[in-house]
Amino acid sequence: MKIGILQTGHAPDAVQADAGDYPSMFARILDGQGFDFVTYDVTAMQFPDAATDCDGWIITGSRHGAYENHPWIPPLESLIRTIYAAHRPMVGVCFGHQIIVQALGGTVEKFKGGWSAGKVEYQFETGETLALNAWHQDQVTKLPEGARTIASSDFCQHAALIYGDDILTIQPHPEFGGTTIGHLIDIRGDLLPPEVLDRARSGLDQPTDAATFATRMAQFLKRESK
Repeated sequence: MKIGILQTGHAPDAVQADAGDYPSMFARILDGQGFDFVTYDVTAMQFPDAATDCDGWIITGSRHGAYENHPWIPPLESLIRTIYAAHRPMVGVCFGHQIIVQALGGTVEKFKGGWSAGKVEYQFETGETLALNAWHQDQVTKLPEGARTIASSDFCQHAALIYGDDILTIQPHPEFGGTTIGHLIDIRGDLLPPEVLDRARSGLDQPTDAATFATRMAQFLKRESK
């Protein structure tokens, strides 16, 4: 099964040296699922010819805001709408979660409550609680038509969304391990309040449920296209 990764940013050099860039992280957590990956660096204006070029799609995280003025954002939003209309399964993570919301008519904002970083527990509508690593200030504040919230935390109301059988998105990073969060603390920690950094550091060596959510991502992507 061919999965297109729409890369919307690059990991810092220290992260890449340790864990690879974002496409490598997704290939690693989805290893063994029978996927072949092709990457499109949309920040360099690399886009597929058609939504049907791949059987499923993943949109990565990014240091950029969905609401920022970059030349690659409008064509990415157009592609998202085309993929959605074509009923190809699509998964969005962090920025991917946000840009899909924006492309389909919802709202993303810089959250007045500040940052979420490190290990966070999310309550899913199924009744399960999954711990995943987060790194974000922007949040979804208004859902587009067709989206439904399936997970939240005390800090993030719309932490995971589902759009029928077509789109699954999540605000935290199942592809981030504790080492990656540690690098981000070292590189970008000056952006965050000390108490948020302290909480993030305290969870660096603790296990998460990333593998559980990665399995869910794989199952979603494997559903037959309509």
